[in-house]
Amino acid sequence: MLAILFLVTTSNYFDYFILSVLLDPIKNEFGVSDTLLGLLSGVCFSALYAVAALPIARWADRGNRRTVIVWALTAWSTLTAICGLAQSFWQLAALRLGVGAVEPGAVPPAQSLLADYFPPERRASALALLTQGGSAAGWLFGVVIGGYIAAEYGWRMAFVLAGAPGLLLAMVARVFLAEPRRSLGFPAAGPLRETLTETCRRLRHKHSFLFASVGLAIYGIFGFGIAIFLPSFMIRTLHVTLEQVSLSWGLAISAANLLGALAGGWLADRLSPRDVRCYGWIAAGGCAASIPLYGLALACERMSTFIAVDFLAEASLAIGLPASFAAVHAVCGNQRRVMAIAIMLFTFTLVGSGLGPLIAGALSDAYTPAVGRASLQYSLFTMIGFLIPATVLFLLCARALPGELES
Repeated sequence: MLAILFLVTTSNYFDYFILSVLLDPIKNEFGVSDTLLGLLSGVCFSALYAVAALPIARWADRGNRRTVIVWALTAWSTLTAICGLAQSFWQLAALRLGVGAVEPGAVPPAQSLLADYFPPERRASALALLTQGGSAAGWLFGVVIGGYIAAEYGWRMAFVLAGAPGLLLAMVARVFLAEPRRSLGFPAAGPLRETLTETCRRLRHKHSFLFASVGLAIYGIFGFGIAIFLPSFMIRTLHVTLEQVSLSWGLAISAANLLGALAGGWLADRLSPRDVRCYGWIAAGGCAASIPLYGLALACERMSTFIAVDFLAEASLAIGLPASFAAVHAVCGNQRRVMAIAIMLFTFTLVGSGLGPLIAGALSDAYTPAVGRASLQYSLFTMIGFLIPATVLFLLCARALPGELES
């Protein structure tokens, strides 16, 4: 079950991150600005994601989570492949809107299934593998394989081939993925009796949930903004090729994300039985430690030095993400798990994915008259500032956790 959910999450992030290495070829073909590239990679994905997230979560909380995952996986894989047929920038933007509308059917139901199978003292490690492990693998395939295909055969073929594995995986998930509600008993069993209004009201009164959700959203502004534009930064500022970006940097950063997440999940599982506040402390510590590391990375002038420092920065940032999700699972209550994660990802995607690339692209365009080709470097330096309020919010989450636990 965990292996299949890991692959589903990998496919989810693969379809998102492949766009990061295709931005410069798309820019060259359609002649658009960095602001429009930020719109394509941010708002065009997150707008309908935000609209669709809550009704899909409600469906998953009430029904068969396997069905939701299979349906969503089939839909976004098909739309990703069709992106390769777009004849204009706005056709491509419309297709990315469609991808965003169906991707909420993956991660929230997958986390809910995982929480039914893993007890709290093992949950953070499993979440680390599912979230950051899947993200790292998706990044690896998107940047390395997607970058190679784009360099050899063009960005259109990269989109077409990116959609094919998801369709095969959907058939595997349909056959082998199990919905445990009828077989495991409590906590998996039991109909959802709360109304949507009551569910939202109860979650709204969980201060730890609110702090974690807003902290993750602000974290996402930086995370998505820098993830989308770092390949373009390396091409423009460090003067490397797309092949160099996709191979050396792509492999290093995927390893950094995976190792950081697994370390953070292990640490959270080890410390949480003693003090549940460690979830918030670990998330805050990861953000705080990565601030100076990203600053050093963006100041590097050689590709090899940049990769080494950025590896440490990415690993530090990845440490806190599993703990932030584990904190939400600790306080949300079993019958509203999918809704809680969907709301958290709603803000993460709408604010983080929606605004992060757009802000980074707009700042780059704003800096261009003053600094020319270095504008993207200055933009990413500015984006680091978002990690400061994220750190504070995760600390506030830690303080609120002990009084709000719910099985």
